[in-house]
Amino acid sequence: MRALLQRAALGAAFSFLVGSGVVLAQQNASEPPPMAVKAALVTRTTLEVEATAVGTLRADETVMIRPEIAGRVVTIHFREGQTVRAGDPLVTLDPEEYRAQLAGSTAQVDLEELSYRRLQDLQRNNLASQQNLDEARAKLDASRARQALDQVRLERTVIRAPFAGTVGLRLVSPGAYVRPGDDIVNLESLGAIKLDFRVPETFLARLATGQRLTARVDAYPDQEFAGAIYAIDPALDPETRTVLLRARLPNPDNQLRPGLFARVNLVLERRENALVVPEQAIVPMGQNPFVYRVVDDKAVNTPVILGLRRPGVVEVREGLSDGDWVVTDGQLKIRDGAAVTVLPPPPDAPPLTASKN
Repeated sequence: MRALLQRAALGAAFSFLVGSGVVLAQQNASEPPPMAVKAALVTRTTLEVEATAVGTLRADETVMIRPEIAGRVVTIHFREGQTVRAGDPLVTLDPEEYRAQLAGSTAQVDLEELSYRRLQDLQRNNLASQQNLDEARAKLDASRARQALDQVRLERTVIRAPFAGTVGLRLVSPGAYVRPGDDIVNLESLGAIKLDFRVPETFLARLATGQRLTARVDAYPDQEFAGAIYAIDPALDPETRTVLLRARLPNPDNQLRPGLFARVNLVLERRENALVVPEQAIVPMGQNPFVYRVVDDKAVNTPVILGLRRPGVVEVREGLSDGDWVVTDGQLKIRDGAAVTVLPPPPDAPPLTASKN
């Protein structure tokens, strides 16, 4: 009898344990396992608000060398493409005619000085009137003026570089007769290059001298040339409603040349310590985008207000804090409050940074 009671008790205990296991199994089966997702840390970086434009390069200083007097070219002092200093002679015209004119005016000055001194002596002895003396003085002054003019003309037979730069291709040869205003050669200063470009009037309030920019040219597609705005045209173009800006780019190696077409990125504003997340973390929902934050191994639906966009990243103005984790892959498989497991990033994953346009 006792054996039968023991078997009944063991059977009841076994039935209870089996039933409890079924209940536990059913309860565990109703809760899905955590979903594996990828996540990224919200970080801070510096973002730049930029405006893009196209422009044209110009020499820092440029001039077409032209004679101010007529004459025959006797000497060309430069080689085409040569670098010259300010004041270096470029072209010498035949000076003989101007020397003769200077000699004649100098002789006239000597004669007028003798006449003036003689009248001074006579006037002291009351033998000449003050009017005669004044007329002699006027003639002396006029002759000295003609002498100075002839001296200037003689000096202009040597045409000098007005500033340091590089001469271009000459348009005259030795022996050619040139008249005032005839083209001889262009002179370009290339130590720095001016960049002219236009931006829409909507940027006017955000423009200022000293703003930094970068330029690219087709001749050097892999290089960026940095510079800064130094002048803003006070008048806008009434047809295009754009404002003309002028920047200066250093050009120590003379890579940049006047006339090149340039693509410009102008920095209008720098936002320090801006919060950024990977663009794939943003879940669009009409006008109300959101992200999934990872909090205590749970996905939390978090509305966000976005700011600037850069390749690969988006600025978040409101909704997140520095150090938050956001889901970047697997958003379609989870919901608000779902349990998640964050997969570790690959060892060669690049850091989250904001690159420029």
